[in-house]
Amino acid sequence: MLYGIAAAAAALLLAAALAALLRSFSLRLGVIDGTGLPSRRARPRAPGRGRPAPVLGGVAVVVGTACVGWVGDWTGAAPLGPEAGRLLLAGIVVALLGLTADLLPVPPVVRVAVVAGAAALTVPYGELGVPGGVLAVVWIVLVTHAFRSLDHADGVMGTVAAITAFALSGCAAAEFMDGLAALLSVLAAALTGFLMHGWPPARIAPGRCGSLFAGFVLASAVVLVHAEGSAGPGFGAGFALTAVVSADAVLVLVSRRRAGRPLLRSAPDHLVHRLRRAGLTRQGVMVVTGIAAFAGALVGLSIDLGWLGAGAAWWPAGAVLLVAVAAAVRPGPRPRRSPPHAIPAPGGPVPRASYRPGRPRPAAPDAVRVH
Repeated sequence: MLYGIAAAAAALLLAAALAALLRSFSLRLGVIDGTGLPSRRARPRAPGRGRPAPVLGGVAVVVGTACVGWVGDWTGAAPLGPEAGRLLLAGIVVALLGLTADLLPVPPVVRVAVVAGAAALTVPYGELGVPGGVLAVVWIVLVTHAFRSLDHADGVMGTVAAITAFALSGCAAAEFMDGLAALLSVLAAALTGFLMHGWPPARIAPGRCGSLFAGFVLASAVVLVHAEGSAGPGFGAGFALTAVVSADAVLVLVSRRRAGRPLLRSAPDHLVHRLRRAGLTRQGVMVVTGIAAFAGALVGLSIDLGWLGAGAAWWPAGAVLLVAVAAAVRPGPRPRRSPPHAIPAPGGPVPRASYRPGRPRPAAPDAVRVH
């Protein structure tokens, strides 16, 4: 108990201090909202952010979680065990992939392949079997990238991940998985320390490094916790714990399918964007998504503890279904198309961009017939 409190406090303070240092380092490198290294051409920032923010904050979460977890395992105060140890090691690999994607362009196929390979190392095939293990790997990949998709607004991903990690640590403790419970509580504390700088307007963002790491560890922990339980309550609790990311993923898929947009092209059609268009502030979006994540996590934790039956998972499932229906009715804004270039009339004024001050004004072009 005493070590748990000390570990949580150490992870929180370490992540908060590292986030402050990495913000200055990220600004010096010019790694702001996915722009990458200064030598690369800057890409547009995330549409849900109020202003550009450094994106190396995920390194603080990873280092805080890994260092505190390793010290507990090394001292014997809170040994992680083989399952939690493999999960932490695979999560670090995924975090390195995300850090690389923050600095350099990484094809989506490579990201999916690396996450799938890391998930294959953590899935308990002995309890699930080979078919169940393959389905678990696919589910981990989807949930991991769903957490990445939440990082379109200040503080949303960190808030949802921290609440989910706290609830999952309770689920792991109820299953007598002490090492996994300690790792999840340290992750929740590190995310809380990061949120000291990520509250809107965010001074630093988690980037792909932090969002992929948190999503992968949480998705894999859901599989590990519920692998030995019965299928009904385990599936219901796992779905309830990830209800917010599931709703966002379903919303995006249905919305882009209905609007005829490519599924992998970024667009302001996520849950946070719709809440912003509904009139909520950035702080309000963070609070609303946090309350929704807390409600789903409470249902999942109650199912694991036996306070509620597996049928309670239909509550968050109904909420996800309502979100999908709303996306089908209103698929979201269509992508903007650049307006056609204006063709000056004969003898009319020449567009201002076609000449520079101090140079003679070019003559007007001949008449062009537009069919």
